[in-house]
Amino acid sequence: MDEQEEGDGGHPLATRAISVSAAFEDDTGIAEARDLARSFLTRVQAVHGLPVSGRAMGMVQLVVSELVTNARKYAPGPCLLTLEIADGAARISVWDSSTTLPAILAPDPSRIGQHGLEIVAAICVSFAIHREPVGKRITADVMLADDPGGAPAGRQKL
Repeated sequence: MDEQEEGDGGHPLATRAISVSAAFEDDTGIAEARDLARSFLTRVQAVHGLPVSGRAMGMVQLVVSELVTNARKYAPGPCLLTLEIADGAARISVWDSSTTLPAILAPDPSRIGQHGLEIVAAICVSFAIHREPVGKRITADVMLADDPGGAPAGRQKL
């Protein structure tokens, strides 16, 4: 794992993003990616004073795990994970070298496995897949704070 972090130094009017990036080249990177997400959000809370709900902490780690797992499983070479804070959300971005765009499969209760992107799309406030000059990038946003009523921010409780 190769990791780089940028921050705003705690200055409220700073324009630099709060972000961290790491490259993963083998299957042990999946656990390291989850650990990176947890430590990044812990620092966001402690150093920058941004609220991170327990739900958000778990959801970000789940999304990171699913996206990095897919990149390691279906694309040759390393994958790059970038986590950043934007508009009250954790933006999770995973780049890999494969040009094949993944598809969210139709719900099928008899299917075993291949539900990862379906889950990611359902729990995130935004989800996008983009071709890159080399490979592709999948980006998903998870709100950091819950609404006062306990509903995930950006979603309504039914």
